[in-house]
Amino acid sequence: MQPASPAPFLRTLCSLRWLATAGQAVAILFASKVLHMQLPLLALWAGVCALAAFNAVVQWHLPRRSSEPTPATAFGHILVDITVLTWMVGFSGGIANPFGSLFLILIALAALALPRAWSFAVAAAAVLGFATSAVAGIELPAASLPPAQLQRWGSAINFLLSSVVVLLFATRLASSLRTREAELAALRERFTRNEGIVALATHAASVAHELNTPLATLTLLVDDLAEEHHEPSLHEDLHTARMLLEQCRQRVRQLAAPAEQQHAPASVTLGSVIEQWQLVKPTARLHCNADAPLQQRVEPAIAHLLLVLLNNAAEASGLNGSARIDLQLHIDRQQLQGRVRDHGRGFDPAQAALPGKLFNSGKSYGLGVGLALSHATIERLGGKLWMQPADGQGTSVGFSLPVDPQEAP
Repeated sequence: MQPASPAPFLRTLCSLRWLATAGQAVAILFASKVLHMQLPLLALWAGVCALAAFNAVVQWHLPRRSSEPTPATAFGHILVDITVLTWMVGFSGGIANPFGSLFLILIALAALALPRAWSFAVAAAAVLGFATSAVAGIELPAASLPPAQLQRWGSAINFLLSSVVVLLFATRLASSLRTREAELAALRERFTRNEGIVALATHAASVAHELNTPLATLTLLVDDLAEEHHEPSLHEDLHTARMLLEQCRQRVRQLAAPAEQQHAPASVTLGSVIEQWQLVKPTARLHCNADAPLQQRVEPAIAHLLLVLLNNAAEASGLNGSARIDLQLHIDRQQLQGRVRDHGRGFDPAQAALPGKLFNSGKSYGLGVGLALSHATIERLGGKLWMQPADGQGTSVGFSLPVDPQEAP
C-alpha cells in the first residue's frame, strides 16, 4: 500500500497527542487521588507538560510550512512520542504498567503511514523504549486495589484506548486513501483524454493542408456559378455557400498554422461568434439577453466552447420539433457567465454527468469530440461547466470563465 502523505499524518498525530496528554493527566490524577498511589508526580507531570508543549508548537507551525514535511520529520515526531512514553511508563511501574503496550500503537501508525525503512526505524526505537522502561523502570507502588485487580482494570482501559486510537486513525487514513484514489482516477482519465486531443490536433494539422486545395477549388466554382446565374434565390444560396466555404477556409488556415508561432491567436468578439453560428444554423431561432456583452473579446478556445454548446442545443431542440435556443451572457467580477438552454426532451438525471472522453458521442452521427474539447478548455482556463434540467422541458448547460477586464467593453 502506498504510504500516506506526511502532512495529514502529522495532523493526525497532533490530534492523537492531545488525546494522549489528556488521558495521561486523568490517569495521574486518578492513581494519586483515588487509588492513593505514591507516584513520582513531579516527573510524571513534567512528561505531560513536555508533550503538551511540543504538540502546541507543532500544531502552530504546521499550517505555516511552505513545503510538505518529509518522512524524516514524521519519524522525529514519533521519536518524541516514544521518548515521552518511555519516560511515563518508566516512572509508573515499568514493564508492570499495563499501558506499556501503547508502544505497539506507535509502530502500527508508522507502518500504515510511513515508508518501510522509516517504519522499521520506528519499530526499533519503540523496542528500545520498551526495553529501557522495563529495565530502568520504577516499581509500581501499592494502591488501594489489589495488584491483580489493578492489572485487570488497567489492561481493560488500555485495550479500550488502543481500540479508539486505531479506529480513529484507520478511518481517517482510509478516507484519505479513497480521496487520493479518486483524484488519481480523474487524473488518469484527464491524461488519456488530453493525449487523444494532442493526437487529434496533430492529425487535424495534416488534414488541414490536404483540405485547403479542394476548398479553394470549391470557392472558385461557387464564384463562377454566381457569375453565370442571376436568379435571386439561387444567387442568395450561392452567396451563403460562398460565406460558408470562406469560413471553412479560415478554420483550415488556423489548423494549418505552424505550432511554433510565438504570437497568440487573435481574439474574437462574442457577437461575431454568434453570427458565425447563425450562418451555419440558419433555421435555429436564438433568443439572447438584451444586455449581453457581445463586444467582449474572447480567445478562440472560448469561442469554440460557445459554438459547441449552441450546436448541441440546436440539435437537441430540433429532435423535439423546436427551433428555439435561449442564450444568457453576462460578465460578473471578471467572469464570463453563460447559460445555453435548449427546448429538447431533456435528459435522465442519473446520467447528468457531462462526458469528458474523446470519441464517445451519444449521437449516431457525432464524432464525440466537441464536449471533450470543451472540458479541456474549461480546465485549462480555470473555469466551470455544469448541466441541469431546464424549467419546463429541455436542458440548461452553464459555464463560467475568467476574462481579461481590459478587453471588456
